[in-house]
Amino acid sequence: MTITFHGAARTVTGSKHLVELHDGTRILLDCGMFQGMGDRTDDLNEHFGFNPKKVDYLILSHAHIDHCGLIPRLAAEGFEGTIFCTPATFDLVKILLLDSAHIQMMDTEYSNKHRKKNNLPLLSTLYTEEQATESLKLFKTVDYDMEYSINSSVKFSYTDAGHLLGSAAIHLSVIEDGKTTQITFSGDVGRYGDILLKSPQAFPQADYILLESTYGDSLHKEAGPIEDRLLDVIKQTCINNKGKVIIPAFSVGRTQELLYALNSLELKGTLPDLDYYVDSPLSEKATKVMMAHPEVYNKAVSDVLKVDANPFGFKGLHFIESTDESKALNNHQEPCVIISASGMAEAGRVKHHIKNNIGNQNCTILIVGYCEPNSLGGHLLKGDKEVFIYGEKFEVKAQVQSIKSMSAHGDYDDLLHFIASQNPGKVKKVFLVHGEYEVQQHFRIKILDKGFGAVEIPYQHQKIEL
Repeated sequence: MTITFHGAARTVTGSKHLVELHDGTRILLDCGMFQGMGDRTDDLNEHFGFNPKKVDYLILSHAHIDHCGLIPRLAAEGFEGTIFCTPATFDLVKILLLDSAHIQMMDTEYSNKHRKKNNLPLLSTLYTEEQATESLKLFKTVDYDMEYSINSSVKFSYTDAGHLLGSAAIHLSVIEDGKTTQITFSGDVGRYGDILLKSPQAFPQADYILLESTYGDSLHKEAGPIEDRLLDVIKQTCINNKGKVIIPAFSVGRTQELLYALNSLELKGTLPDLDYYVDSPLSEKATKVMMAHPEVYNKAVSDVLKVDANPFGFKGLHFIESTDESKALNNHQEPCVIISASGMAEAGRVKHHIKNNIGNQNCTILIVGYCEPNSLGGHLLKGDKEVFIYGEKFEVKAQVQSIKSMSAHGDYDDLLHFIASQNPGKVKKVFLVHGEYEVQQHFRIKILDKGFGAVEIPYQHQKIEL
């Protein structure tokens, strides 16, 4: 069999890995959207590098858009096979794909107004809401720790990856030429000791491992608990400077972590008496999905639920629905906290909030997760003094801060812990995916030091015989 790395190869987004058996069976692991890749983004998302009509099955690790975001386009271009995911992932995918289509439409309309004025070619969306809805008919759910037979020669199972509600590592068992090969794809690996979720599970012995490496050269060390850092930023910005805190945050996962941390401050009696806006219709839906799946919570959250029925709600919290309500926040003069998608500040309403507050030195843009270097969030994290937003140049006068320990991706200690369940001598090769090449080179050495014999860093569209 072969595996071809069509995405998240020496980059972090666009997860797509195609397994092809000698009998012609083709199994795609994830079908994610590229994000924050600058001028290359559109072209990367418009060309898969393979024929969707010839793919038989898609096994999805989790619901983040960089792992599932191109499914509607895959289906629109001829894929008719089954898409497997966990039940919780399907609950999220149903809202995420429709939201992605809507955001694309809104952002494209906004960008095209400027492009039309400058006689530039108009942009089009990757897919429509109708195509997103149609693709949902292809899904089938599979529970954790349940072995499922795709056909006579391929089985797979899921284990909890601890990264997001419903997130899973995928374990393929393939019989070919009378021999069984075990392939594990980590998806995205979460944290051991996550603020909300259970820790990643140990997994069965593998012959080959596709391992994410987003933070392969980093440790998420932070002075004090997350809520203490949040409180410091809010006090400095809103109480002392009378400004706004703008937090780019993915609607699923990160937003709920922020709400849980703010709720914890209220339970302690230390939450400042302010307005806290979640400006993302998707976030409210995602929070309801989280509430519907208490089985994913760790013990600490389960204990909080015994005294607080809603760990994501507190005084002063407002969910913003309509576009008009969102625009009205631009004229809101009082100090407040605005949490809005997307997490890399590449799309969605948060881009407008940053645009309207980036020139105010009393405001703070707080980055709470990974950002592609070429994304707006990435440029802000690098300390750029000027950034482009919707084609316009803006001077960065607002304060830019980050809480790195809020990442839902494991650091290199977490990733090494994840593969510690394996006998290194029995693993033929580890493939590093979902990471920047320089980071992966550092992480490769750490894995080799643990006794693994071969670690490869595949490039985009590279095909490898297993």
